Amino acid sequence: MTAKECIFCEIAAGRAPASVEYEDERAIAFSDINPAAPVHILIVPKKHIASIADLSAEDEPIVGHLVSVAKKLAENRQLEGYKLIFNVGEKGGQVVFHLHLHLLGGWDKKPQNLPG
Repeated sequence: MTAKECIFCEIAAGRAPASVEYEDERAIAFSDINPAAPVHILIVPKKHIASIADLSAEDEPIVGHLVSVAKKLAENRQLEGYKLIFNVGEKGGQVVFHLHLHLLGGWDKKPQNLPG
């Protein structure tokens, strides 16, 4: 998949709709259209990188930025606990091949269907 064919690139460029929760020059965050938790936000770098497996050394700061954005969003939502998940590759559950971090939270008690 190229950046021209990528829905997350289209969202980041403002050419596809999304419920945007956060945006800066490096990342955009928006609600997942198929939420797996009461709060399910995707944090996506604006640079097209297919997955964690495709990171170069120069891309490493992007991952830290995505985690920092997730922390801000969790604080803004006053989440008492949450999960951060990168799915890597098809066998790892990745569906959209543009690096993205899932922020999941908002449960009243520990969820039974997630590891940890």
